[in-house]
Amino acid sequence: MVDLGFTGPSKPANDYRFVKVSDGDTPTVEMPIRMVSIDTPETSYGGNPTTAQAALERAKTRLADGTYDALPPDLRDYLISRITPDAAQRHQAAGKAAAQAHTTMVAERLTRPDGSQRKMAVLATGELIERNGRLLAYTAPWYTGTASDPLPPRDDPRRRTFNLDMIAAGWAATFVIYPSIPPAPDLNLLLAEAEAAWSQQRGAWAAFGTDLLLGYEYRACIKLGTADLVLPGTGGASDAAGARAAAPEQVIGEAFSRVCVDLRTLTEVGLYGYHRIPPAQRLWIWATDLDQARKDLPITPATG
Repeated sequence: MVDLGFTGPSKPANDYRFVKVSDGDTPTVEMPIRMVSIDTPETSYGGNPTTAQAALERAKTRLADGTYDALPPDLRDYLISRITPDAAQRHQAAGKAAAQAHTTMVAERLTRPDGSQRKMAVLATGELIERNGRLLAYTAPWYTGTASDPLPPRDDPRRRTFNLDMIAAGWAATFVIYPSIPPAPDLNLLLAEAEAAWSQQRGAWAAFGTDLLLGYEYRACIKLGTADLVLPGTGGASDAAGARAAAPEQVIGEAFSRVCVDLRTLTEVGLYGYHRIPPAQRLWIWATDLDQARKDLPITPATG
């Protein structure tokens, strides 16, 4: 028996659509990609706009009536101000517009001058596979590097990733999550494009308003508006499937599970202080990764 005392890194299994076998050790599967460092509005999260708006309204009521008083008052006020009567409709419409913008962008940039189609370059990074089974990656047009298809110079716009161009077009917000952090030059270019998109009101900001819930804000508010909430002292019966309804503190923990760092000062603002930082200057760290991130990054814990 051989025991090396070592177990290599692994991720939980995920299900993928099988495509074909091309070799004795090469099955091909269809795998979704999660474009890193960006976050676009959702197209259907929380159900259709009517269903999602009902969840947002429940969240708004709970933020105001004391149910979620464990959250800081300024965060509660901030979220309340952004849950407008048409918040879900605008958010999902922005998600569909972002998807269309991405589709058009890819079609245009993968089409060669002669009309033939390029492949897509996929640059995996960070943790590689995220918790939903998607490959974490940057995507860009693929150049063969041949005489007929030379690789453009590094700073040529044709080399830009689709991640960056979705930010620049105003259809995505920055969503940089440790450890999938771009190298310093790429990170600063990403932040500059995000600032320009916001200040010039491009894309989603122009079409759907500056109070549009960002993707991660929308998802958090949908969670806060869960129908399966149990208040202390009211019991907590299981549903037909045996799932027990959640208490407010559990829901808060599911909605806010990433610590935010202010990139301007490299100071942590905790789980509930992200709204005090301009969107482009937010770095995110899963709470479970915080100890390691403090070893790897020159960040300062918040004081007081």
